[in-house]
Amino acid sequence: MAGARFKVLLLLAALPLLGAQGPNYVHWTLSLDPASAAPGAKVTARLEGQIDSGWHLYSMTTAAAIPTTIKVAANPAVDKIRIFQAPPKRAYDPNFQLDTETYENTAAFVLELQLKPDAPAGATPISAEVRYQTCNDKVCIPPVRRTATATLTIDPGARAAAPAIPAGYAEVTGAPKPPRAAATPAPESPDSQGLGAFLLLAFGVGLAAIFTPCCFPMIPITMSYFLNRQGSRREAIFHAVLFCLGIVVLFSGLGLLTTAILGPFGVVQLGSNPWVNGFIALVFLAFGLSLLGAFEITIPSAVLTRLDRGTQQGGIAGTLLMGLTFALSSFACVGPFMGTLLAASVGSGGLRPLLGMLTFATGLALPFFLLALFPSYLKRLPKSGGWLARVKVVMGFIVLAAMLKYLSSVDQVLQWNFITRDRFLAAWIVLFAMAGLYLLGFVRLEGIAKDAPMGLGRLLVGMAFLIFAISLAPGMFGGKLGDLDAYIPADSNAGPTALVWMKNQYHEALDRARQEHKLVLVTFTGYACTNCHWMKANMFTKPEVAAALQNFVLVDLYTDGTDKESEQNQQLEDSKFKTIAIPYYAILDPDENVIATFPGATRDEHAFVAFLDKKPEPQKEDAKSDLSALAVTTLDGANVDPASLAGKVVVLNFWATYCVPCLKEIPSFNNLQQQLASRGVAVLGVSMDTDGGAPLVESFLKAHPMKYRVALGSEKTSDQFHVDQLPTTVVFDRHGKTLRRFEGYTPADALENIVKTAL
Repeated sequence: MAGARFKVLLLLAALPLLGAQGPNYVHWTLSLDPASAAPGAKVTARLEGQIDSGWHLYSMTTAAAIPTTIKVAANPAVDKIRIFQAPPKRAYDPNFQLDTETYENTAAFVLELQLKPDAPAGATPISAEVRYQTCNDKVCIPPVRRTATATLTIDPGARAAAPAIPAGYAEVTGAPKPPRAAATPAPESPDSQGLGAFLLLAFGVGLAAIFTPCCFPMIPITMSYFLNRQGSRREAIFHAVLFCLGIVVLFSGLGLLTTAILGPFGVVQLGSNPWVNGFIALVFLAFGLSLLGAFEITIPSAVLTRLDRGTQQGGIAGTLLMGLTFALSSFACVGPFMGTLLAASVGSGGLRPLLGMLTFATGLALPFFLLALFPSYLKRLPKSGGWLARVKVVMGFIVLAAMLKYLSSVDQVLQWNFITRDRFLAAWIVLFAMAGLYLLGFVRLEGIAKDAPMGLGRLLVGMAFLIFAISLAPGMFGGKLGDLDAYIPADSNAGPTALVWMKNQYHEALDRARQEHKLVLVTFTGYACTNCHWMKANMFTKPEVAAALQNFVLVDLYTDGTDKESEQNQQLEDSKFKTIAIPYYAILDPDENVIATFPGATRDEHAFVAFLDKKPEPQKEDAKSDLSALAVTTLDGANVDPASLAGKVVVLNFWATYCVPCLKEIPSFNNLQQQLASRGVAVLGVSMDTDGGAPLVESFLKAHPMKYRVALGSEKTSDQFHVDQLPTTVVFDRHGKTLRRFEGYTPADALENIVKTAL
C-alpha cells in the first residue's frame, strides 16, 4: 500500500569477502524504512549487529584500536549517503592510555540514503559492507568484512516520507580523530559506574552468610544472652543496635586490617588459622559448660562499675563481647566471602573497600538485630516458667557440638589426624543423644523436676534429638550423611574404587598428565572448607561424576594451611584465576592452558558433569606451516631470512598494536628473550597491522619497547599459519617442528615451561 511505513528485515549475507577469514562474533541485519519510496525521497537503513556475549567491537570514531567502517555498494538509485552511529560506551583504557569507544551486545548504525530524482522504478538491492574488529578479555580477532543486504522498491507513486534519525545518534564524518593522550584519566569513573551493583551484591552476600555453619550456631547463643537480660524495651533496642554496630565495626576493621597486612587471602587464612579456631573452640566450650550449669560467666563488679557507671551493669561490655565473639567465630566460614569481596574492591581504590565491608557486615548483622529484639517479647509471654531453663540446657549441648567443629578445623589444618571422622561422630552422637534423654527426663539437670509431667512438645523434641543422634551412626561405618558431610572430617577409609588424588603436587600432576595423555582437574580446596568437604563427599561420589573424574589426573591444592605449599597455592589461584574463593575447580591441559573453570560448590549434578565434559579446542595443524617458508619482512622492508632461525627454539608471536591482550604479553616475551637467548631461543614478533604498516609499528614501539625481533606479516602469513585471532603464539623446536600453539593471552609460566621443555 502506497505511503505505508514498514520494515523489511533480511539476515546477513553469509558470503565472506576478502579478509573475512576467521570466526565471526557479530551477526548483522539490515532493514529499510520505508521499504518503498519515490525517486528523490530519503530512506533510512538501519544496520544492526548482535554481538556475542563477552565480545565487543569498536565504534566508527574510537581514538584507539581499529574503528568500524561502513561502505554502501554503488547503486544507480542512490545519490548521497550519511552515516549515524548509536552512542558508544566510552571509557578510559590504560593499555592505550586514552579513552576508547566500544559496543557490547548490540551495535546500531543508521544510514540515510538520498535517492536520485531519476532513480529507475523497480526493486534494487541495498548492500552495506562492514569492516570491524572484535575483542574479548583474552583475544582480538583481526578485522573482518561482512555484508548485509536489503531490497528497496522504487515506486513513483509512493508518498514521500521524512524518516527521522533516532535521538542520540551522531553523524560520522571523515576519519576518526588521531589518538590523544588523556590529560587526567580519572580512575574513579569506572568504579562509580558499578558501585550500586557492587554494594547490593555485598549486602546480599552478607545476608546469606548467616546460614553458614559458623554463623548459624551463634543464633541460640545470642538469643540466650538477650533472654537473660533485664530492662525496658528501650534498653533492649539500645543493646540490640549496639550489638549489631559492634559486628559492623569489628568486621570492617578486622577485614580491612587483615587485608592491608596479609593481602586478600589473609582473611581466608585468618578464618582457618588454628590459633583463631582454637580460641573460638575455647569460647564455645566456656559457653557450653556455662549453659549446662557448670559455672556462670560474669564480669567482675569493679570492671562493671568503671565501664557502665550510670548504665545497666555490664550491659555495654557484655554486648560488645558478644559482638567480638561473633565476629571471630564466623571468620572461618565468611572469610572466603570477605576475601573475594576485598580482592574485587581493593584494586579499585578509593572508598570501595570500606563501603563494601560496611555493607557486607550490615547485611550479616541485620538478622541478629531482629533476633536480639525478639527475646524481649518472649519474656512477656505468659507461663514462660521452666521452659527457658530447658532451652538453656539443650543449647549447652548444641554449643558443645559446635565447639567440636572448630576443634576439628584445628586438627585438620595442623594435620594431627586425632579428631577422626569416627571420633567426631561418636562425640556428636553422645551430645545429641544426651540432649534427647534430658528432655525425656532420663538425665537430671536444671529445668526438669523429677515429677514434672511430660508435655507433647517436650516429647517430640526429645525424640527428634534421639532420632538425629541415631542417624549419625552409619557415618561411622562409611555411610554418607548428605549435607552433614560438609561439617565433619572426611572419611579416611577409602575403598579400592576410590578416586586417587594428588595433594599439593601441581607440577607433578602436569607431568603425569603429559605422560598419560590426560587433562588435569585442579581443585583449590581447604582443610577447614565446609563446601569443599561437601563436594568431595556428595558430588564426587555420584556415579556419573565419578566416572567422568576417572579421565583426569586429579590434584588437590590446599590454600588454608600454615605451610609454604598453601601459600604457593594461594598465589597460583590469585595470579592465574584472579580469585581466592574455595572451592574452585579448573581443567588444564599439561601445558597449563585453561580449558574450563567452575567456581564454588553446586548441587546440580548435570552442570558439574557438563563442566567435566569440556574438551580443549582442537589444535590447528601447523605441521604444514614450515618455518623455512616464513615470509615476513623487517620494518625497513627487508625479507626475514628463515635460515637465521635454523637450529633454534623459535617463539613466533602474531600480534597487533590494537590488540589489548597482545600488549599484556610483551613483558613475558622480553624476559624470555633476555633469559634464554643465550641457550638458543629466538623470539620473533610478527605484527599483523596490515593497515598502518611499519610507521604505525615503529610509533608503537616507542611506547612499548620490544627487546626481540619485530617483523611485519601479511594475509599470506595469516593463511600460512592459520592466524584468525590475536594474539597467537606458535613454538617450534630446533628442527622446525611445531611443539605448541597458544591462542589468546598466554600466561608467562605456561610459555616458559614449553620453551624449556624444547631446550
